[in-house]
Amino acid sequence: MRHVKWIFVVLLVSSLTSFVNKPTRGLDVGDMAPDFEIPAMSVAGQPSTELSDLRGRYVLLSFWASYDASSRRLNAELSNVLRSESYANDTKVEMVSVSFDEYASIFRETIRRDQIVAPLCFAETEGESSSLFAKYRLKRGFTNYLLNEDGIIIAKNMTSADLKAYLN
Repeated sequence: MRHVKWIFVVLLVSSLTSFVNKPTRGLDVGDMAPDFEIPAMSVAGQPSTELSDLRGRYVLLSFWASYDASSRRLNAELSNVLRSESYANDTKVEMVSVSFDEYASIFRETIRRDQIVAPLCFAETEGESSSLFAKYRLKRGFTNYLLNEDGIIIAKNMTSADLKAYLN
């Protein structure tokens, strides 16, 4: 009878711990990138599109904000790699640059100062409370993802050196 009591206790404890929320750590390599709308860009003349509309191409998805120095610097470096003379005519990778600045004026000034020339570049003005921020689980910091032609994440947290190596 004593063994039955212990078995019951072990089953009870294990069933309770299975309901504990485990912290999320963002998306991982091998995950499908969640789809989202890329709003129309009045400056670049781009119509609204969905991330899924870019299937068939590799996509570098860069999340950043002007108030996060490391993500801002990395976004500028990645953009510079893709527009450098070595890779400017290479259509392997399409960059989608997403800022979480809540004010469009700050976003525009940051883009101007950092000389970002990604045709698909926009600000998610709901900032960290946006559904996009939640979909990509960015609570632990901004990151970037390289997606293959099917929208699967094949690399994460790429540096400019990683991107150059991929393009070569």
